[in-house]
Amino acid sequence: MTNSGLQHRIGIGHDTHRLEPGRDLIIGGVPVPHDKGCIAHSDGDVLLHALTDAILGALAWGDIGEWFPDTDPAYRGADSLVLLRRVLEKVFAEGWQITNADCIVFAQRPKLSQLKPKIRERVAEILQVSPDQVSVKAKTGEHVGPIGREEAVAAEVVVLLGRNE
Repeated sequence: MTNSGLQHRIGIGHDTHRLEPGRDLIIGGVPVPHDKGCIAHSDGDVLLHALTDAILGALAWGDIGEWFPDTDPAYRGADSLVLLRRVLEKVFAEGWQITNADCIVFAQRPKLSQLKPKIRERVAEILQVSPDQVSVKAKTGEHVGPIGREEAVAAEVVVLLGRNE
């Protein structure tokens, strides 16, 4: 079998944040109307955190906590989009491209079905890919566990990276 000269890497990321009244909720770089938001050192965007971890994992570059530790005051209240873009700069500089991203957001409330297209468009824009290379799904907790009790939100992402050798 001949090698086509194309390399692929797959990564998976996960993030969970507790919810608290009176905080902003941002998912995939999109402000989400809700009476609760994420408790986090940064802005708590679970989807962008999971996406960052998936990309870092695909390249065996560690995780978001190693790159942007919550013990560093420089990242207090940080915009997750800025952090992800810093990682993407290095990814693109190494010749990698995002082939696709498959994203799941877990939240009992708010219901995200109306916002999924906007989140998909925003994530595609951030990754510099076409929206048909990004999938955004929303799942509830079926009233089970911290997500089902509306105490937390979570996200999981799988990415495929590619580059020519």
